[in-house]
Amino acid sequence: MINAPIDVNIAIQIKNLVKRFGSFTAVSDINLSVPTGAFLVLVGPSGCGKSTLLRMLAGLEAPTEGEINFVGKTVSSGTGGIVADAGSRNAGLVFQSYALWPHMTVAGNIAWPLKVARWSKEQRDARVREVLSLLGIEVLADRYPAEISGGQQQRVAIARTIAPRPGILLFDEPLSNLDAKLRIEMRSELMRIHRATKATSVYVTHDQVEAMTMATHVAVLNGGSVEQFGRPADLLRAPETAFVATFLGTPPANLIPVRRQVDHFAFAGSTMVDASLAPALAEAQLLYRAEDVAVGKVDGAPSVVARFAEAAPIAGQTMVTAVIDGLRVTAMAQGHYSAVPGDPVTLSFIRRPDAVFSLDGHRIN
Repeated sequence: MINAPIDVNIAIQIKNLVKRFGSFTAVSDINLSVPTGAFLVLVGPSGCGKSTLLRMLAGLEAPTEGEINFVGKTVSSGTGGIVADAGSRNAGLVFQSYALWPHMTVAGNIAWPLKVARWSKEQRDARVREVLSLLGIEVLADRYPAEISGGQQQRVAIARTIAPRPGILLFDEPLSNLDAKLRIEMRSELMRIHRATKATSVYVTHDQVEAMTMATHVAVLNGGSVEQFGRPADLLRAPETAFVATFLGTPPANLIPVRRQVDHFAFAGSTMVDASLAPALAEAQLLYRAEDVAVGKVDGAPSVVARFAEAAPIAGQTMVTAVIDGLRVTAMAQGHYSAVPGDPVTLSFIRRPDAVFSLDGHRIN
């Protein structure tokens, strides 16, 4: 028997992965190939299965069906259970709660996995100094977790995880306990560490801004399944489903429901596009980016009258949200814009829609 050669360019291979808890399916038939050295972000709303998937990658949950391979080696399967336990996967997990030993110093926490792995004291001391320097926390070496801030504790948790030089790094919403300013700083720090370690990283978050900022690859999960997988720019430019189109991107994109009126599609009494854009459909959803919707009447552009809801300044412009027939629509206004909630506001669709989706959310053009 000749074994198939291992593809060293693929660090993580997930095949037909399913996880059930009783009658509930948390993860449904996921297939992913993660390139070596990638920074994969699993993103989606609460309850979409991303943390369950990460726990299976870490060896903390066994799959019900399918298998997980790390660099060609099966580490978990639906038939064999957890083949390689969490300690023998060459993977490190950074928990949301930091999970530092309170009775150990910072240096002691970082050295602990090296001690478990039977590194010599000389090797441990040298590696601890190295990762303390990499994370910029040398002055914290002799302090205890209770004596340092949340952001410093997060750095210690990361240092402990990378100390044994794992080939795969797993992050379970590691920034969710930090304030907004510190989250931005730590995003940059994590990307720097990823580049320095050259590990393959898998990062779980519900924050799509984090996902699009940090990732080389993104998997958008919804209802236990992967809606779309690819590079961030590709998902933004060519979303395959209505869910991906509206979940990713800042400001959020708009899905406008339209109905065929003989030779055109209409919304709120306004002619939006020619019916030839989706000739087989009586109803559809048109994708308009926020920058494709202007505030005020624009000659030659379809327009509707909505009710003002809120406004937020963004880089010299104002993101305006208005409501029409129960639908929230986001538009961009130049400069400063304000109104009283409930005031009428005209929205003009100044470009053709970026995409057309069926009512069940599948892209059709």
